[in-house]
Amino acid sequence: MKKLFLFALAAISFAASVADEPKQLSVLQFNIWQEGTVIDGGFDAVADEIARLEPDFVMLSEVRNYKNTRFCDRITDALAQRGKKYHSFYSDDTGLLSKHEITDSAVVFPLKNDHGTVHRLNATIGNRKFAVYTAHLDYLNDTYYEVRGYDGNSWKRMPQPLTDVDEILRRNALSQRDEAIAAFIDDAKAQASQGAMVIIGGDFNEPSHLDWIEATRDSADHHGVVIAWPATSELAKAGFKDAYREVYPNPVTHPGYTYPSVNPARTPDKITWAPESDERDRIDYIFYLPANELQPSTACILGPEGCVVRAKEVPSYSGDTFMKPLGVWPTDHKAVFVTFTYR
Repeated sequence: MKKLFLFALAAISFAASVADEPKQLSVLQFNIWQEGTVIDGGFDAVADEIARLEPDFVMLSEVRNYKNTRFCDRITDALAQRGKKYHSFYSDDTGLLSKHEITDSAVVFPLKNDHGTVHRLNATIGNRKFAVYTAHLDYLNDTYYEVRGYDGNSWKRMPQPLTDVDEILRRNALSQRDEAIAAFIDDAKAQASQGAMVIIGGDFNEPSHLDWIEATRDSADHHGVVIAWPATSELAKAGFKDAYREVYPNPVTHPGYTYPSVNPARTPDKITWAPESDERDRIDYIFYLPANELQPSTACILGPEGCVVRAKEVPSYSGDTFMKPLGVWPTDHKAVFVTFTYR
């Protein structure tokens, strides 16, 4: 009887120990360049990369639902053909995929005149609730291009770069990115108050306040500008952490550029928006709200290593960790892949 009791006690102790071990999940932010239609074989390449990585959650930018098709249905069908089961729901401009059953979904910032969206899904993994968001913010009033001497609405060459910080921020505020982030923060606070762990991925079309700092003022045609870009600044004020910068805090050694990426299927002049400038920037992100020890353990850039600079292909000389594509690369961006641990 004593042996049986000790065995039962050991089993309980082992179970408690296993239950207390950190859990893992992975997240992929992927701008898919018009649903992969720009590059021959692009749609299948998107499906192949997701099937290879098997992220728990996938955030997609540039979902278009062309010709009255439902992109998220098509991509989940393509993944099923590859033996991977994913769940999704109808959305426009952005999309969300989940390996886990979706318990709810919502439009947080609706699409209007192609100025971006924010969508949310809810899922439960074990005993943890998750609220996962995808964001594609407005591509207009891109004043980080004006710093580089290109109009942020027409992308025509300007007489000179815009370097006055107050004026940069004034023009930047004309975009709807601030409104989208504010809508997300309000929704995320409500979800967190109900016990959900919050993660958002997106193409923000705006740099990070963590990247345009004193140490980088003379890099990538910043022209001496040091600026707290609003979208990421507001997220930081609300308690959100930038997963890539948590793993790689130094933007000098690890710039993490996600745009514009080289693509073997396109000449650089078909990718650049600012052919006489160095427009490299990190505009694709994964943010999270720390809770239950949720923290990133690894982060990497998925895609070709090089970027387009002054309409030429330039290799990466950074310390960033890259994961090479399987074959065809479907986009002009690079994707961001992050693994998290949580309890």
